[in-house]
Order: sequence, then structure tokens, then C-alpha cells
Amino acid sequence: MQKPEWLVLPAPNAQHMDNIRDLLGKGHLHSVCESAQCPNIGECFANKTCTFMILGDICTRNCAFCAVTHGKPGLPDPDEPEKLALTAKQLGLRHVVVTSVTRDDLPDGGAGHFAETIKAIKRETPDVTVEVLIPDFKGNEAALQQVIDANPEVINHNVETIPRLYPTVRPSAKYQQSLQLLRNVSRLSTRQSITTKSGLMLGLGETKDEVVQVMKDLLEFGCNTLTIGQYLAPSPNHHPVIEYVHPDQFNELSEIGTELGFYQVVSGPLVRSSYHAGESFARLSSECGLCR
Repeated sequence: MQKPEWLVLPAPNAQHMDNIRDLLGKGHLHSVCESAQCPNIGECFANKTCTFMILGDICTRNCAFCAVTHGKPGLPDPDEPEKLALTAKQLGLRHVVVTSVTRDDLPDGGAGHFAETIKAIKRETPDVTVEVLIPDFKGNEAALQQVIDANPEVINHNVETIPRLYPTVRPSAKYQQSLQLLRNVSRLSTRQSITTKSGLMLGLGETKDEVVQVMKDLLEFGCNTLTIGQYLAPSPNHHPVIEYVHPDQFNELSEIGTELGFYQVVSGPLVRSSYHAGESFARLSSECGLCR
């Protein structure tokens, strides 16, 4: 299936790519931009932004949509939080986004490492805001509490797709467990203003009604912001693209989400969880007075 014109992007600038790669390489750091083959990498690297990926670049899960390498990961680098914080400071970031591979091999799923990373960032640059995109920690509330107690401004956990498609798209995850994690963020946090965020991919075989139902589920479980983007298959071995969704349909879902009660819905073919995350958070904070 040929990509439509709205998904065709210019080739990234090689110098910009090399500059960020060199900076990440010096700290032995990873970005999800590269590991997940994000289509926006050229734009983000040109603007000296990236989404840091901690806990290595090998995932213990093997989701059918994801380009990140699956296998047996090594031990976490205890110096990674400080290295990441110093790199974010050098880049001059005002909003830092941190995600990770899923680490089912660790007792806390890597939550403690997330917490140390958030603390290191805030120690180096106290005025920045921090957004974390976390795995489900297998439903471990004590693990989630570690992340919450480190006081990130945004906690994001993507449900990714509709529940009917979980067995083929996210076979190691549970839809209800992901919803419950989002509810627990609000329940376990002492800050009423914390932003809870989730994301959906379209084009995997879902229907509009199923997407709207997921939106309603997310709101019921305390999620107040949402991103919706087009799924792009990383390789022929991954789940196929069933449909390239027209931009008008993304706009319609944004309107529906706003009417349902989300504080913010960022919806478009090239939207990803962390795409323009800083601008989105600043706009949300200004409009709704959240988190600050």
C-alpha cells in the first residue's frame, strides 16, 4: 500500500542528525526517535529536541507494531540518569520527555530508574518540566508510586490501540491494566494538577466507534490529554497498515475528544506521543492552569 502525500516527508538534514547522535553517543544514551523509527526525527533533531529512552535499547516484550529490538537486555546503567540530565541541560531543553523499553526482567520494571532520572533532570535544570512515557510495570502500584513521588509534570502511558486488537498488536499487555495505571496516577498522586496522558494509533484495523469508546474509557479512568496518530509499519515483518487514515478523520476525532471532555487532544497523521510535547504542555498549562 503506497503512502499518501500527507505522510511523505523530506529527508532529514544529515548534519542535524549527526550533531544529536554525537551528543547522545557521548553519554551512551538512546533516543526513541531512532529506536522506534519516528517519521518526525528530522524535524525534532533539527530543533535540538529528542525523546530520551532509558534502560537500554532492548525490550523484553515484542509488540507487533514496534521497531524497538526485542531480546534479553543488560543491566541498567547507574550513571544514566545524571548523563541524561546533563545532556538535556546542554541541549537547553525546557520540557524533557523520557521513555523506556519495557523491562519485565526488573523487579520494579525500571520505575526506580525513572525516578532517579526525573530527580537528576530537576536537580540540573530546576525550571524544566518533565514528561515521562512509562510502561505498565505489570500493574505494580509500588513501582508507579516511585515515579509519581519524583514529581514529573506529565505521566503518559499509551493504550496504543482498541482492546479487540490487543491479542495481535499488544499480546503481552492488558487493556484494563493500562486503564487502571492511568486511574492510579490520579489516585496515588498528592498533586491534583498532574497531567495524565495517553496515545492511540490508527490504521491497525479499528473502527471509528471503537476509537470513540476507547476515548470514553480513558476519560472514565482519569486520563485528561490524548494523542492520536497514524500507525506506520516499521518493516514487512510487523503488523501491516490496514488503512491510511485521512487528516479530516483525525480532525473529527479531535473535535469528538474535546466534546467528550479531554483537556487536550492532539490528533493528526504524524502525531506521536512526544511530538511537539513541550509546546502542547505549555499550551495546556496556559489554558487549563495545570501542573505549575
